[in-house]
Amino acid sequence: MPPARYLLASLRSERYVTDSSIATPPHTNPFDARGPFLLSLFMTLVGYSVLVALPAINGAWVDQLGFSEVEVNRVASADLLGLFIGAVLTSALISRWSRQRLTYLGIALAIIANALCTQYVDYETTLALRLIAGLGSGFYTAVAVAGLGAHSKPREAFNWMLLAFAISQFLELQLIPHLSMNGIYVFFIATYVVTLPFVGMIPNTSPSIESAEATSSPAAAPQIADGETKEPPSMLAWVGIAAIVIAYVNIGAYWSNIELAAESAGLDGDWAAQIIAWCVLLSFVGCFTAMWVLKRFDYDKPLLFTFVLMVVAVGLLAVQVTAALFVFSVAMFNFLWIFIDVYQMGGVSVADRSGSAVAFIPGAQGLGQTMGPFAASVMLDLGWGFDGVFILCAIASAAALLIYMFIYLKFRHAAN
Repeated sequence: MPPARYLLASLRSERYVTDSSIATPPHTNPFDARGPFLLSLFMTLVGYSVLVALPAINGAWVDQLGFSEVEVNRVASADLLGLFIGAVLTSALISRWSRQRLTYLGIALAIIANALCTQYVDYETTLALRLIAGLGSGFYTAVAVAGLGAHSKPREAFNWMLLAFAISQFLELQLIPHLSMNGIYVFFIATYVVTLPFVGMIPNTSPSIESAEATSSPAAAPQIADGETKEPPSMLAWVGIAAIVIAYVNIGAYWSNIELAAESAGLDGDWAAQIIAWCVLLSFVGCFTAMWVLKRFDYDKPLLFTFVLMVVAVGLLAVQVTAALFVFSVAMFNFLWIFIDVYQMGGVSVADRSGSAVAFIPGAQGLGQTMGPFAASVMLDLGWGFDGVFILCAIASAAALLIYMFIYLKFRHAAN
């Protein structure tokens, strides 16, 4: 079977996979226990805290530290590049190192870098320190995401994560604009410190792949030939990872520049910030809609349709940034990206039960969000303006759409 067919077969079958508990049964899977699950959930919120509040943090770097729009994009890229590197290292080490040790390493790096950011405010030093802070966040977040992916029902685990993510995003966007720059860094430090007493709850083992295979239903595995099934190859998960990188180029470029673009177009900055914060609540709708759709339909067509809508939502601002288009775009963006994440993260988790590819998810997101703001900074430096940035966002979403369209057509052709 071609790799493309493998991937879509995995994606199509995930609702059967999760409902029939293809992963290790709850009584033998330590990641299903309430304590480790809730800890992984909280850790993902902490690890992604910079990512979700980028519009407010970028505004603080401009207003309080005097960074330019180009410098802000590069500082944000450094933070997210660190997240990528940390997640890559975790993906490589998670099967050999203790997950608890990796978590402690991430906490130490994040606390030290954020503490030093309160003492050094020049652009060059901040750039280096945000890279180190992102590195710590990468270790920490990758362990957390791998813990959720190791759950017996990863789709449901990630949906709960994204629901909590929407709540924390709303609260952060309400809180951070009222903090000083040092207050923001201290807030990040505090969230890591709170985790320290509970790190010992993190299981150090991966879920049993043998048990998962033994307890899976026939519908859960892609069919190779008549009556024959076998474990999907690793290409399954890595194609999904590549799609996440491309999708997050759009998310990074859009989320880093949307508030700045509104102000540049003459819209009131405070009003724009409030619209962004309140539209985050539409992420709740995205979570519940994704759950409803996943229980009734396969992956392919809803995912393709969602990417089409995303292209429209971000591309409209390349034409003109008016108050009405701004509200529409931000509202649609917050609804759609959650919807897409549920599909993409759940698909990778089902395709890879070892945890290596799942641990790479924050790295894929970090890489995409590094490339997005960095490309935006280059475009702004060249004078292409924010309309060029939103064209980039639309192209990235269209590229992810083409990947899934190719997989869908390939699978349908093979099935026929």
